[in-house]
Amino acid sequence: MKIQIINGPNLNLLGLREPSIYGSESIDAFIEKLKEQYSIIEIEYYQSNVEGELINKLHEVGFSYDGIILNAGGYTHTSVAIADAIAAIKTPVVEVHVSNIYAREEYRHVSLTGKNCKGVLTGFGLNGYRLALESFLK
Repeated sequence: MKIQIINGPNLNLLGLREPSIYGSESIDAFIEKLKEQYSIIEIEYYQSNVEGELINKLHEVGFSYDGIILNAGGYTHTSVAIADAIAAIKTPVVEVHVSNIYAREEYRHVSLTGKNCKGVLTGFGLNGYRLALESFLK
């Protein structure tokens, strides 16, 4: 099984950025733990702050991987193009948010991308990535 984790803008700063919202563990350390815990699954990680690069990665893996875990960051609320890219591919996508988007600013309450996803997890911290991974094992 091959799973691609894709993170969008500013998520390269997890562990450093606003720890009261996002926690203090780095995404790299968390991904390594996931790879150890799920050693039978090929887990790949990609992060970009650039919308077009996220779309390119979705296109690249969206017809050959078993699942995609996507945290599009702020693009979740603004990118019709990423929503369209998710709709265009065959690989199922689970949207993940570290913070609870519904407990934050009102503009974050709307996900343009979520309607094209298998499911949406929000507010479970980095553990949301593990829960998304588990959803592909069922």
